[in-house]
Amino acid sequence: MAGGKQTPRQRMIGILYLVLLGLIALSIPDSLMDAFKNITDSLDQSRTNVTTGIDNTYSAFEKTKLKEQPQRAKPIYDKAKEASRIAEELTSYIETLRKQLVTEGGGINETTNDVNKRDNVDISPRLMVNGGKAAELKAKIESTRSKLLNLLDAEDREGVNFSLSTADLKRKGASDKSWETAYFGDGIPLGAAITTLSKIQADTKNAENEIVKKLLGQVDEAVVNLDKFAAVAVAPTSYVIAGQPYTAEVFLTASDSKSSPSITVNGSSLQVADGKGKYSVGTSREGVYTWIGKITVKQTDGTIKEYSTPPQTYQVARPSAVVSPDKMNVLYIGVPNPISVSAPGIPKEKLRVSIQGGSVTGSGGKYTANVSSIGTATVTVSGEVAPGKTQVLGSTLFRVKRIPDPKAQFAGKSSGSTSAANIRGQDRIFAKLENFEFDAKFNVTRFTLYVAKPRQDVIMVSTSGNQVSPQMRAALNSVTPGTKVIFGNIIAVGPDGSQRGLDDIVISAN
Repeated sequence: MAGGKQTPRQRMIGILYLVLLGLIALSIPDSLMDAFKNITDSLDQSRTNVTTGIDNTYSAFEKTKLKEQPQRAKPIYDKAKEASRIAEELTSYIETLRKQLVTEGGGINETTNDVNKRDNVDISPRLMVNGGKAAELKAKIESTRSKLLNLLDAEDREGVNFSLSTADLKRKGASDKSWETAYFGDGIPLGAAITTLSKIQADTKNAENEIVKKLLGQVDEAVVNLDKFAAVAVAPTSYVIAGQPYTAEVFLTASDSKSSPSITVNGSSLQVADGKGKYSVGTSREGVYTWIGKITVKQTDGTIKEYSTPPQTYQVARPSAVVSPDKMNVLYIGVPNPISVSAPGIPKEKLRVSIQGGSVTGSGGKYTANVSSIGTATVTVSGEVAPGKTQVLGSTLFRVKRIPDPKAQFAGKSSGSTSAANIRGQDRIFAKLENFEFDAKFNVTRFTLYVAKPRQDVIMVSTSGNQVSPQMRAALNSVTPGTKVIFGNIIAVGPDGSQRGLDDIVISAN
């Protein structure tokens, strides 16, 4: 302030300026900010505990109801998962806001484990109110609340009271404050704004928990009206191998452990247990058979009602198996030969595959056969046709062959002509299989090089391996147009371990 004589107005402005400086110098007590931090930590821990409870609820539901009543439980389970997804969208959005506020507040102080500028009263109003984040958050909260409630039936929504709310702040003797201003507006310290966001996250998790439990609890509600009955027959399979018993269950869909209906099949009574009758008959003869089950039930008024199953048909067939090669109608020595195995009426996991003249590995219908000698190999398939009973289903004879000889190549050629420069630029020969289904590799172990120039003596050099030796390199570097380059005595070893003598390579340089 300037010295000299001042007007009363100037003196008043000066006094107000000093008062303002004094107010700015005042800081919010650390004890108050510590209290906000403690509340935030408590809310975060509470949210973690609720999350654990929800996860345990899902886990228990998956292990019981979802396995025991999949058709009824799966739609309800999916709806509960949708509630979790809706809640997670809001929680993730709020977490983004928290990170923005912490960043604006200078990050986390290692001493207090709280945001550095936790007592700052400008950041929250600037970002949340003036920046429109609070209004956006309010809209997302209201949308989340509405989506969660809409997952419930109308009658189930009654009595649901979420703390997840965006109601304006009502004040006696003063004008009301909007939700945005009340929790993020002027005078709200940064630490308090973060606590508010933590509370909203906890409220969201509690709302999710209430919806999930209400939805999953629907599975335990009564869904069967016993005045409506339907006769049902269930057989494990309609295709039966001779010697394997045909078994089927005949029961009421509305049955319970206390019901004792009278159940017959083709006039013969069945033994009933827990409201179900089990029909079992021998299958010594081939053919197609049909049966009808009848269920007689005494109603609550004393009357008798009879229900019939639809006609049930099953076939009795001779044992059979199908073995098919995946690549060729032979098995090759030195490579894994994939084969597929199936048997009509027998689950793939119940099959057992063996081979005479080799070894076989695999499961689930997909197997790999390995053979070691030329000739034939027999693949035999057995299956579990009844609990504890295994039966040979069939066998197939395969031819066993060696892998065909590969073609030797130098400069990409087995014969013909190429430029002298191309010949001079190569350093090894290869043995490649042509038009063969398997990925079988051959390694060249030795060969002899002949370089024949017009009107000159032939140069001959031998080496081991598939790379040209220094002497061969010197001979190849002298190749000019008109020179014949010959590779002979080529020996290669394949995956079966046998040595193969390969055809010569004859190349003319141009």
